[in-house]
Amino acid sequence: MTASALLIGAPRSGAGKTTLAIGIIAALSRRGRRVRALKCGPDYIDSAFHAAASGADCANVDSWAMSPGHMSAILHSTAAENDILVVESAMGLFDGIAGNRGRSGAASDIAIRFGIPVILAIDIAGQAQSAGAVARGFATFDAGLEVAGAILNGVASERHLRTASEGLEAAGIARLGWLPREERLAFPDRHLGLVQARERHDLAGEIEALADRVADTVDLDRVEALARPPLDAGESDAAARFATCALDPPGQRIALAEDDAFSFFYAHMAAAWRERGADIVRFSPLADEPPPEDCDCCWLPGGYPELHASRIAAARRFLEGLKAFADTRPVHGECGGYMVLGRTLEDADGEVHEMAGLMGHRTSFRDRKLHLGYRRAAIGRDCVLGRAGTALRGHEFHYATPLDEGVDEAFLTVFDGEGRKLASGGGRRGNVTGTFFHAISRET
Repeated sequence: MTASALLIGAPRSGAGKTTLAIGIIAALSRRGRRVRALKCGPDYIDSAFHAAASGADCANVDSWAMSPGHMSAILHSTAAENDILVVESAMGLFDGIAGNRGRSGAASDIAIRFGIPVILAIDIAGQAQSAGAVARGFATFDAGLEVAGAILNGVASERHLRTASEGLEAAGIARLGWLPREERLAFPDRHLGLVQARERHDLAGEIEALADRVADTVDLDRVEALARPPLDAGESDAAARFATCALDPPGQRIALAEDDAFSFFYAHMAAAWRERGADIVRFSPLADEPPPEDCDCCWLPGGYPELHASRIAAARRFLEGLKAFADTRPVHGECGGYMVLGRTLEDADGEVHEMAGLMGHRTSFRDRKLHLGYRRAAIGRDCVLGRAGTALRGHEFHYATPLDEGVDEAFLTVFDGEGRKLASGGGRRGNVTGTFFHAISRET
């Protein structure tokens, strides 16, 4: 069975896409539909909320970082044996790298390539009939895109809803529903995005309340009727295409750190490693757990170590166990994991915390600076990320300021999404590698 799909997009970030997508996923699931979710772009946090709402892992698809075949394979595996696939856009619907039509990273690339109808989430705070002009502009911007309707968010009153709906009608855009201007329908955020789903103590109750609201104000029958099976998502060679694009497992048994400090790990990566026969063994540094001894590789993903630096510094079993593990086996750190592999981490208050000391760099959050964007990395020497000469695509997103970088051996050459070489590529010391680069896919 192949699920029908729809894509939730918006004119900009902060328009309520994630709230709406979570509500639709949960409301349709309560109707007995088998719902799965996908997130466009390099995003870990929203995916975790989608997984909580659907009860299944949420993978990512990205038109810049992934080849069309890789995306098709993910769509195929996600749509199998389900009824509806809800795909959430990143940022604004057409936002990506300029001059890369079809491979820009914009969610519109995916909607057009796979023929997925788009529902616009339009935040009408500060406007009314103008919502119709916004929706009309998005519907006509690219002839290959199908805007199936709009859902109005931030409705302040009955009159506000009526006048905004008049704008949609004048523009020829169907109104599929609306959500009120209620603070309780918005999830709190911090740097890097929403407060993580795993940190929300009553997330199930919040999702249920949102599903109630969506069921009351969104025409779910019309939403279901608009969804269509993705084009090219059922090809028989999906598994082969997936294997071509995914990163090889870095070991047979992989110790993967996972807790509130280490949670940024892509579902499609885990699926690829398992498909190739690897076992993933999860452990918690915040619980002072060392990497399991029966593993042959340790992977420290990104997350929020800067919020838990004192606990990490005090986790002696974890730190000593990590050092002992690194004596004989590979250890890799991505972004937050890379920060923990260094000598020290300075938090936002200026307090310096001792880290693992397996690499020579330091990081600081005292003077935060945003590092954000797509990245292409060329591997210079065999490592857990792949063979020398392999090119990877991924991204970088953090506020940490790296200090003393370059003291360790370089193993990656990193470029931004437009091909400009960047100064930082992380480093290698013995069996330990680390970088701010988050790998998504092997370049094909």
